[in-house]
Amino acid sequence: MKLNRALQQWLWLLSIWVISVLSLGIVSMGFKLLMTAAGFKS
Repeated sequence: MKLNRALQQWLWLLSIWVISVLSLGIVSMGFKLLMTAAGFKS
């Protein structure tokens, strides 16, 4: 039971991390698109 709870906590932490990394990537791609649309090139 204790092992299952620890595993569940790790999965929860990992899923939060994955979601945050993906959302950061989406936001950065959105900024890149906005900058390109505004005429800025990096």
